[in-house]
Amino acid sequence: MAVDTPGVEAVGVAPGPTQATTEPGAEARGTSVWGAAFQRLRRNPAAIAGAVIVALFLLVAVLAPLLAPYGGTETPGMREIRPTSVPGPGEVAGYPLGLDRFGGDVLSKLLWGAQASLLIGVVSTALGLAGGMILGLLAGGFGGWVDSVVMRLVDILLSVPHLLLAVSIAAILGQTPSAVMIAIGVAQVPVFARLLRSSMLSQKGSDYVLAAQTLGLSRRTITMSHILPNSLGPVIVQATLTLATAVIDAAALSFLGLGGGRPETAEWGRMLTYAQAELGINPWLAFLPGLCIAVTALGFTLLGESLREALDPTSRRR
Repeated sequence: MAVDTPGVEAVGVAPGPTQATTEPGAEARGTSVWGAAFQRLRRNPAAIAGAVIVALFLLVAVLAPLLAPYGGTETPGMREIRPTSVPGPGEVAGYPLGLDRFGGDVLSKLLWGAQASLLIGVVSTALGLAGGMILGLLAGGFGGWVDSVVMRLVDILLSVPHLLLAVSIAAILGQTPSAVMIAIGVAQVPVFARLLRSSMLSQKGSDYVLAAQTLGLSRRTITMSHILPNSLGPVIVQATLTLATAVIDAAALSFLGLGGGRPETAEWGRMLTYAQAELGINPWLAFLPGLCIAVTALGFTLLGESLREALDPTSRRR
């Protein structure tokens, strides 16, 4: 027999990833926010297409040592190269996509280039995400003068164009792959910082925060255990979208000669750099790596946009 206790009210619970959604029938099914989002993604053709592209990209990058006929810096076709001609796709047995000016197998370089692009994209995005979350947590958690100082720093970074900031940092740090990762990561920090701060500020007025304050929980506990976990959804979606930008930025910096390494090193941006002189007679040398960059970026963009749509209650497809 239920007994009503006067003066005692139900305490709100943070609508975190394990909470049931408010969609019709969600309570009965016990579906979490992320579980419901996954169900919507499974019915979204754009999400499926993006997931397939990303999965293929990851598979090729991981299995490049097994799939590539030759190493990333090997030049097995040097004897086939002539001053006035470079064998194209299918012209020489054993090289289905032809050779480049250095005698490297284009197919092998594309496969190894996927691994290089994945490494740069993931590491740079992780660096930007970590730096942005630290700044966003300081601004959104403390507020006041801390918020003002952090946001002014973020505004300074945002005042410089994204790619120009990355180029400047890479030029200062030196022409190495590590410098490219750091440069792209630093250029991404302001986006994550502003997004996390905005998300945390919107959560501070929620009922579950007021309930936690009423129970006497410390600000640190409320921020780290309730507000922060419930503010990460938009940041995770943005990280998925930023991976596409990181792949393009890595190719752009390598194209500008800031990626370092030997000329024959397998990396999509570097392949585009040395294909410039061949555009008139060997256009496939630029078309193939350019196509890989475009398709990979498209895959991450489709997946990220679909994930954002699935988690956003104002734009969910019923």
